[in-house]
Amino acid sequence: MRFIVNNTPYEVNADVRTSLLDLLREHLGLTGTKKGCDHGQCGACTILVNGRRINSCLTLAVMHEGDAITTIEGLGAPEALHSLQQAFVRHDAFQCGYCTPGQICSAVGMIDEVARGWPSHVSPELDHPPGLTDSEIRERMSGNLCRCSAYPNIVDAIRDVVESRQ
Repeated sequence: MRFIVNNTPYEVNADVRTSLLDLLREHLGLTGTKKGCDHGQCGACTILVNGRRINSCLTLAVMHEGDAITTIEGLGAPEALHSLQQAFVRHDAFQCGYCTPGQICSAVGMIDEVARGWPSHVSPELDHPPGLTDSEIRERMSGNLCRCSAYPNIVDAIRDVVESRQ
């Protein structure tokens, strides 16, 4: 199977039953994406596939052959952090850090969804672009759990990045 992960092409010989999460961690050595519940309920394994956020534990790797896959390792590097990584540090939006890669990847996807005008369950109107209120951020990030309860700081970090881009 051939994959493009973080703008790097890979050719991998893996069982067709391998989840995308396991392919990233066990076959490619990209351990930034975390395995939390392995049932799609916690969001720790959130990555971007063709720019859209998904739970990598719920999909087979073979289904994404040729797709553009972005993990936390592809968003920034220690010497050049992504704006959301910088904001998470600045706003102390992590405690233990286990959920942070999934939170950041999800936030990148969420910001793109809002930019495309996609409504959420709390959007007041379906035919107007949603504003990125705290309620919108909380709803859109609700699939990513933080056992340390850094939620207010996560919302602050996301809002900070969105406001700095306006």
